[in-house]
Amino acid sequence: MSRMSFILLALFFSLVLVIVYQKNSNDINGVVLKEDSVILAFGDSLTNGFGAGYEFSYPKYMERKTGLKVINAGVDGEFSYEGLARLPKLLKHKPDLVILCHGGNDILNKLSSEELKSNLLAMVRLIQNSGAKVLLVGVPDFSLFSFSTHDIYGEVADETDILLEDEVLTHIELNRSLKSDYVHPNEKGYEKMADAFIEVLKLKI
Repeated sequence: MSRMSFILLALFFSLVLVIVYQKNSNDINGVVLKEDSVILAFGDSLTNGFGAGYEFSYPKYMERKTGLKVINAGVDGEFSYEGLARLPKLLKHKPDLVILCHGGNDILNKLSSEELKSNLLAMVRLIQNSGAKVLLVGVPDFSLFSFSTHDIYGEVADETDILLEDEVLTHIELNRSLKSDYVHPNEKGYEKMADAFIEVLKLKI
């Protein structure tokens, strides 16, 4: 092998290693949680635990399964503009991570998708400016029979470079055994949400 060929081969493998490293390091977008880390679960009734009760909400399941402090900041029936106004006060808890699951009421009531996206982007920026990381939860488009995740969640995640979990709520909405009503999970459904977030965050339990 000539010296030039050897150099080119070495550069190729170096590039491969860099790409693999970047992919692995971005798997959780820099989310590193320790034993004393605080997670803020921020959202509407899907966070509060409507349909199963506060003690069976996904934040409570996460807290029990991981041993981490998880603050349940869910408010039933809240619209995204109301959540945006409420969020700054909650960030005073100085969470290390915010799980943002919002927009379901906007979608159900057919409010403007553009305003929902704008409100989600503003929430994400508030969280990032506070120093916390963000896990955005994709909410299904309830107007579709298939309950596929609304497109704006992927757009928000791409534009802000944050972690997105966009499968678990769609799975729950398509599985009657995991729901307490047309929209809300039951105890098993909320546990399924907690497990999905633990999985995507690579938390040890």
